[in-house]
Amino acid sequence: MTSPTSRRTVLTAALAAAAAAGTVGSTASASAAPTSPTGSSAAPEALVDNRFWHTYTDWRRGTGDGTRVLPGPRPGVVIAVPAGRTDYTDPHTGRTAAWDYATWTSPVHRSAVPATEVIASWNARTPEGTWIQVELSGVYADGTATPWFVMGRWAAGDGDIRRTSVDGQGDPYSSVWTDTWSVDDPASGVRLVSYRLRLTLYRTPGSRLTPTVRRVGAMASDVPDRFTVPASTPTVARELPVPRYSQNIHIGQYPEYDNGGEAWCSPTSSQMIIEHWGRRPTAEDLAWVRPGLPDPQVCHAARQTYDYQYAGCGNWPFNAAYAATYRDLNAVVTRLGSLTDVERLVRAGIPVITSQSFLKEELTGAGYGTAGHLMTVIGFTPEGDVIANDPASPDNDAVRRVYRRREFENIWLRTKRHDAGGKVRSGTGGVCYVYWPTRTTPGRHRVLRSLGLL
Repeated sequence: MTSPTSRRTVLTAALAAAAAAGTVGSTASASAAPTSPTGSSAAPEALVDNRFWHTYTDWRRGTGDGTRVLPGPRPGVVIAVPAGRTDYTDPHTGRTAAWDYATWTSPVHRSAVPATEVIASWNARTPEGTWIQVELSGVYADGTATPWFVMGRWAAGDGDIRRTSVDGQGDPYSSVWTDTWSVDDPASGVRLVSYRLRLTLYRTPGSRLTPTVRRVGAMASDVPDRFTVPASTPTVARELPVPRYSQNIHIGQYPEYDNGGEAWCSPTSSQMIIEHWGRRPTAEDLAWVRPGLPDPQVCHAARQTYDYQYAGCGNWPFNAAYAATYRDLNAVVTRLGSLTDVERLVRAGIPVITSQSFLKEELTGAGYGTAGHLMTVIGFTPEGDVIANDPASPDNDAVRRVYRRREFENIWLRTKRHDAGGKVRSGTGGVCYVYWPTRTTPGRHRVLRSLGLL
């Protein structure tokens, strides 16, 4: 389960205030026509738009300043000749250091969905002495441009900088809450219609080191306000062999990385799927973990996903970026539209990490309620119920759970819910992580492409 954060706290408060003012309803049609800042209306045919730059052609279409495109089976962007040098003061250590840098900026992407939210994600390699920054800039429907927003300052390790989100970013229409760019008042009709992403690659001055970014992109969405979602029809009965890890056996471990237990659902889920694909940290990677602790790889995942500003391990793109540090793994953050989409991935052999919040009585058999929790969907029963590796379990043997399909689908896909006191709170609207190997089968490739992930 995720710990409270500024993004989730503020969004929840905003929804509660809107509900009290009567500006949001219990449900909204996916085809409802919001009014743009210019007074026109739009009726998007979809709720989610994915765009990821990862092919050689993709990288060549961007604009580089000091970067070059690395060819090969996994093309990427690297530093060629630095565009300049700058000082960076790490807000979490207070240390100021000089860094050479180069940039790559994507072409303008016009979203198929005029968006109220955008979440970026990236796959990169950052050797010691390097790191990256990912930024987003967009244009609203009335032609107004946003500033460049920092979506993350990231390194695989924590020896050079502390990986961090950046608080306090916004303009008159929107804000960045940890890992999510969001329109402040979706009911106003304000929507983002296009955006660019900018990568800044940093390295120690005078060195020949370089980060390598293999994939960068974003999920733009406009999921309507909804307390309930339509039920889907079961189509798949399959269970994938995914390792089982409990977050709760780590309660009290490493307070500097949010103290284990309920705060570690995201890295625990990520580690399960990383190992499903046959990747594991090395003995050298785990050397820092105190001897005798169970499942030290989960401790490692928590450290490698920890966001020093968020003060927790639940930053969505940081988890995807951690997964992609392993050999030939791709990882993205997206939204899916129903359990039918998850079934298609499971049928192809790809498990999915889902994010949801619920009261204890809303998910039969869970035995707990949560304001935010990640678990791994590994299959479906013949009746269509969800087989999940739920890390909020007392031990590894108890991690495998079967949850009622209708209950699970609703708590995952809704954007609004009521807490135990009856107040309106936010839901994730289908947010999930999808990890898969670079070398994949034609069937997996077709499913991933159909969902906009390739």
